[in-house]
Amino acid sequence: MLKTGTSKVGGMLVLSLVEIPIGLAVAATRPALIAEAWPWVVASAVTHFAYKSFLTFAYERGDLSRVYPIARGAAPMIVGIIGAIWMIDPVTLTEYAGIATLGLGIALMARGVFTSGENRRLLPFALGSACATACYTMIDGLGARVSGDAVAYIAWVFVADGFLFPVTIVAMRRFGVVPRKARDWGLGAVASAASYGAYSVSVWAMTVAPIALVAALRETSILFAVLIGWLVFQERMAREKAIAIGVITAGVILTRL
Repeated sequence: MLKTGTSKVGGMLVLSLVEIPIGLAVAATRPALIAEAWPWVVASAVTHFAYKSFLTFAYERGDLSRVYPIARGAAPMIVGIIGAIWMIDPVTLTEYAGIATLGLGIALMARGVFTSGENRRLLPFALGSACATACYTMIDGLGARVSGDAVAYIAWVFVADGFLFPVTIVAMRRFGVVPRKARDWGLGAVASAASYGAYSVSVWAMTVAPIALVAALRETSILFAVLIGWLVFQERMAREKAIAIGVITAGVILTRL
């Protein structure tokens, strides 16, 4: 949606606003969230705001098939390191090997930033997005466990996040940033619904499996992003991208052995 819209910031603003009614609708069907879970919800909303901001600014400077692998792929590496240091979850050596292989594939995928004359200014924003992804992954995995109800927890995260991003962006750039076209709002509604479905499944998985492992498997979305960039947006599919896809797939297989 962000790549097809005229304004990347405006597209993310619409996606965020539509998160609010989705979150409220789901929350209305669940028991009230326990008090201990609310600090996690607030922390998650703040880190999601950072993620969205960095990702949006990166898309303004680079292709989907470059930005997404960097932004999403570095996150499992960070989560794995933090998990090992804090001993949050037991992760086997094979699983760590899979995460490391996945990281190698992502590095190969991002190599074109330096070799193909692409805009290198996308790198700090993409890496900032990766750090924010690692943070909210840890926060939401632990927060969902504390809450005891992953579905309700994510519903309230969507409400808080959906409120924070638009308010802050409008304060910074005024109301001119809000899209006026019905098509943008329709795409935003579809994107928000897909985002909620995908992320709620991921957070639920973190309540029954190691967070680092779920984070790594979640980043197989990189494969789909590359294909979408190639087939839908007509982005260049170089040999290095094909090799990187193979390495990423090998990493995912290792995490499941």
